[in-house]
Amino acid sequence: MSKTAFISHEKCFWHFGGNYALLAPVGGLVQPMVAGGLPEAPETKRRLKNLIEVTGLERDLEMVTGIPATMDDLRRVHPASYLKKFKDLSDNGGGELGLRTPFGPGAFEIAALSAGMVIQAVEGVAKGTYDNAYALSRPPGHHCLPDWPNGFCLLANVAIAVEKAIADGLVGKVAILDWDVHHGNGTEAIFYDRADVLTISIHQDRCYPQDTGAAADQGTGAGLGANMNIPLPPGCGHNAYIEATERLIVPKIQDFAPDLVVVACGFDAGGFDPLARMMCSAETYREMTKRIMDITDGKLVAAHEGGYSELYVPFCGHAMLEQMAGSTISADDPLKQRIDGQQPDARVDAFHSEIISELADILL
Repeated sequence: MSKTAFISHEKCFWHFGGNYALLAPVGGLVQPMVAGGLPEAPETKRRLKNLIEVTGLERDLEMVTGIPATMDDLRRVHPASYLKKFKDLSDNGGGELGLRTPFGPGAFEIAALSAGMVIQAVEGVAKGTYDNAYALSRPPGHHCLPDWPNGFCLLANVAIAVEKAIADGLVGKVAILDWDVHHGNGTEAIFYDRADVLTISIHQDRCYPQDTGAAADQGTGAGLGANMNIPLPPGCGHNAYIEATERLIVPKIQDFAPDLVVVACGFDAGGFDPLARMMCSAETYREMTKRIMDITDGKLVAAHEGGYSELYVPFCGHAMLEQMAGSTISADDPLKQRIDGQQPDARVDAFHSEIISELADILL
């Protein structure tokens, strides 16, 4: 059985952005929501932690308490001017910076804690303390640019952790695989001209952000060829994601030969997510995890990103953690039959396969 760390902290569930009703700012004719605010809410993550306790999977994990990132850690990615603006607003009751990133008092410290948990995961695996590690990071990070937060993301968690590991000499080359259903535009932008960090994003085409994530965007300068975007049409399910993993993602990672693979694991390509239109199941995430672990000798870091179905995200995360830990403890997928019954038929699968072939011609 793998030695798998699960890194979390209750304080991360206390982050909130209550001045939105889904994606619309409250005001005018938009009423506040009784249950709350942004779809990026604590329950999807809290219920994952609850589920691994109820099933007993936590007994096969090393449960670790999160530690905040330092200002030095954050400054490797974010300019001091942005960090000051964020902290000042956080200290004075909260507000909003960038696009769709409202926050309350204390959000700066909570975001630093979220980034710190990813640092712990990366360092623990890079040093050999753990075979693999999962950071239940919240708020997420993959949309955040160095000086402009975006899409619920206030700090670039994965980028911060990778930059620290490289600066400390723990790794030389890192591959970041982002399978959140939305394009990982922040992570891409931070490493776009770098040859030492491979960034891969598999996402619903033009879902969010609508103007990034094209297959033609493959890096620039020294980083040309070190960025891979896999935009898939709405309606893709298990077969399309596994085919894309086998034909595009695995060969790219193997060719790059990184010292470490970090997965930005959003679960919003699940078939019941309110912010996307994909048809993945918990089994899809288990199988993608297995295929990446097969080429990394089980060595893997996972950082939680999006996923907005309080019911379904926990089962997708549980399946991934089962695979990471090599555990026999499972959580039966309550929506498996419904998702399997709505998977694309053979003709649609063939169409998706043609799209993946076209992407292979561009990307490999």
